[in-house]
Amino acid sequence: MRHLLGATLLLLLGFMSCQSQHSAEKDIVPAAGRMGEYLPRLQDQRIAVVANHTSRVDGVHLVDTLLARGVEIAKIFSPEHGFRGTGEAGEHIASYTDSLTGLPVVSLYGRSKKPDLSDLEDVELVVFDIQDVGVRFYTYISTMHYVMEACAQTNTRFLVLDRPNPNGFYVDGPVLDTQYQSFVGMHPIPLVHGMTIAELGRMINEQGWLKGGLRCNYDWVPCKNYTHDSLYRLPVPPSPNLPNMRSVYLYPSLGLLEGTVMNVGRGTETPFQVFGHPEMRSEGFTYTPRAIEGASTNPKYKGQVCRGINLRDYPLDSLTRHPRVRLKWLQQAMQLMPERDIFLPFFKNLSGNQELLKQLRSGVPLEQIRQSWQPQMKDFMQMRSKYLIYEDYTRSSR
Repeated sequence: MRHLLGATLLLLLGFMSCQSQHSAEKDIVPAAGRMGEYLPRLQDQRIAVVANHTSRVDGVHLVDTLLARGVEIAKIFSPEHGFRGTGEAGEHIASYTDSLTGLPVVSLYGRSKKPDLSDLEDVELVVFDIQDVGVRFYTYISTMHYVMEACAQTNTRFLVLDRPNPNGFYVDGPVLDTQYQSFVGMHPIPLVHGMTIAELGRMINEQGWLKGGLRCNYDWVPCKNYTHDSLYRLPVPPSPNLPNMRSVYLYPSLGLLEGTVMNVGRGTETPFQVFGHPEMRSEGFTYTPRAIEGASTNPKYKGQVCRGINLRDYPLDSLTRHPRVRLKWLQQAMQLMPERDIFLPFFKNLSGNQELLKQLRSGVPLEQIRQSWQPQMKDFMQMRSKYLIYEDYTRSSR
């Protein structure tokens, strides 16, 4: 436990130090902090909370905050990484009783990714409050989908306490082909969708994407003073391997490398800020993945020296002023591993189609690849506009 607390502290310090390089966005209040807007809706209701370590009100966990105000919480549902946010990526988590509150924690990343309908028999309202990062393969939105579906099947009300999207100032990447639908991509949306979790939930519900075209009794509380032009610095790392804003901004691009033979910095202090491989033909930068409790105990190429590419000093200003899914690092990985195919079957799940893989293997110029996304992107942007809660981004401000 001491090692785990130490690792968590390091993550928090790293996240804060990255924020200090840029002035923080002022006066944005996530919905959870606007208690006057939603607390009356919870009174005399038996509720379940879908939450993790990011579910905070002025530094205090939402569950503790609600209990202190007399709200009756029946149970907690937890996503990937668990209720306290210490589970590794892909680590199955069992249900348990939270030692601090005595409440049952039902894992939605273990035996099942969807609540059993019996889990909602004693619940009148489900409150969802989790910080997302705005990338299709980040699994918190898949958890939301399944909870909404269960609520629709049981006629249970569903309320989202919205949070700003730290990558909400652009839309980019291929739109998912539904034949590649999986838990890392459930919806026909671009890789970077530019929506908050409440906006995306509206889309999922109204487009009939729940099983059988069901719709749940859906509502939300908006953030205060947020627009899609906002550069919102997350106060808490959203998961163990996104420790700071550089990793959050690089994640849409480097996340695709998870579908290749590359290590993307898991097992280092800077995940999603480096990538490499023991056989990579790269000079001047090496790193050795190791076990890190609470983040990555068995990273790819653990204990092996990886030659690679260092993006630890990649300028944040470039990532925010010129936002896009940067395929150049995928191309670079291919060029520096010329004697082997770097792609794994999982790449199609992450990219959401088979076309990108074909294009990269065929050497299609990167700008031509980007142009191939545009027709579906245009259609998505028209659909997206119907569900926005906040003023949209303006490219002139970047």
